[in-house]
Amino acid sequence: MKWIELAVDAPPEFVEPLTEIFHRYGHGGVATEQDAGHNPDEGERAPIPDHVTVRTYLPLDSTTESRRQQIDIGVRLVAYLADVSPLRERVIEEEDWANAWKEHFYPLQIGRNLVICPTWREYDAGPSDNVILLDPGMAFGTGHHPTTRTCLEVLEDIVRPGSRVLDVGCGSAILSMTAVALGAGSVVGLEIDPVAARAAIDNVAINGQQSRIQVAQGTLPNELAPEHSFDIVVANISAKVVTELVGQFVRAMADGGKLMASGIIQDHVDDVVAAIESAGLTVKDRLVDGDWVTLLASS
Repeated sequence: MKWIELAVDAPPEFVEPLTEIFHRYGHGGVATEQDAGHNPDEGERAPIPDHVTVRTYLPLDSTTESRRQQIDIGVRLVAYLADVSPLRERVIEEEDWANAWKEHFYPLQIGRNLVICPTWREYDAGPSDNVILLDPGMAFGTGHHPTTRTCLEVLEDIVRPGSRVLDVGCGSAILSMTAVALGAGSVVGLEIDPVAARAAIDNVAINGQQSRIQVAQGTLPNELAPEHSFDIVVANISAKVVTELVGQFVRAMADGGKLMASGIIQDHVDDVVAAIESAGLTVKDRLVDGDWVTLLASS
């Protein structure tokens, strides 16, 4: 059988919506690729790329044309909002397909010491590196989106040994796994999407963190998230969902706890801040990356 590789270039903040489209209609995973070229040993942080390449593969069969049309429609819609390249395609042979998409994944260095590493890559970790193994064939939580990247950097600053963390909308579990790597004692990850929840469970197992991370399909309120139980509540979702659930977040927080809310577009940040403060928290910091904002609040 032959396969068609589809690829598009997009700004990093649009990588995750595009990977969702590619994952839904593609086959066998989605690959993202960006330029490297920095030296963490000299204190350099990973550069924020202008564009990231997103790829997926379609079997050349009776479903190819309908799949390609759906992907093309999705890409064109995203292109109304961002500088997205036209969809590119090439035909590859069966024997080349199995490993083709994996060729485009490399370790991604974020913050001071975090490394997101594909499971099939080797990474020569330094003594201070926190390496998270990830199967990036899943749609959300790859580290490329500005909100994910910012949340990872904030976690480096706020997680303490033994912290109890609630990750609402955990996606691939990238934030949950990072919290444990940074010393959190326990994490509860909630995810409403059954496919993403399964991916999160698999990634937690890959990293050997099952004893400290419990992933469940669902949202708040939840029996796994009793009131006043968490030192840190993480919600990298959207302005609408953060606003709707902020009361639940506050109830889940222990005294002196912190809320990190992200996935918020600049145009909606004032409404989210108002909702957070109406729930009794104080917004301590705003971290802005392009059009996206991450809020850090505490009681």
